[in-house]
Amino acid sequence: MRKLKITELNRLTPNEYKKISKNNIVVILDNIRSLNNIGSVFRTADAFKLHSIMLCGITATPPHNEIHKTALGAEDTVEWNYYENTEDAINKLKKEGFKIIAIEQVDTSISLEKFNFDSKEKYALIFGNEVKGVQQKVIDLSDFSIEIPQFGTKHSLNISVSAGIVLWEAAKTNF
Repeated sequence: MRKLKITELNRLTPNEYKKISKNNIVVILDNIRSLNNIGSVFRTADAFKLHSIMLCGITATPPHNEIHKTALGAEDTVEWNYYENTEDAINKLKKEGFKIIAIEQVDTSISLEKFNFDSKEKYALIFGNEVKGVQQKVIDLSDFSIEIPQFGTKHSLNISVSAGIVLWEAAKTNF
């Protein structure tokens, strides 16, 4: 076994990436306070060819050195928009036919392993604030909620970890 060199990975250039077709998944970041988490989601969105990211509320926007530290340039390849109110982003996506999914623990949430993403559908996946989660008024606008099963003493995961898990499950139907 030999670790591959960066030149052997056959990665796209930023210009090539911008021209390829993306899958039908949008991420909505609802009041994310950590710039490292924001950058990490950009990097994950690039890795899985997501359609775009909507940055909402207090979520910081590029260009920003702290976002760049974890995004490593993905903030320049992934399309993004800023919305002062998360509800405005959701309403725009609803009009475009997206299914709105809060990634949150609610009384009717669907466990991630039981949810079947359909490559023919368009999804907007909402990740919430590191302390408060997805706002209730945002949950109220969602079509449903997905929950990541957890088995230890903690009842939550870091938003960048949650995004990696959920976005892989959503995106793998498009590969």
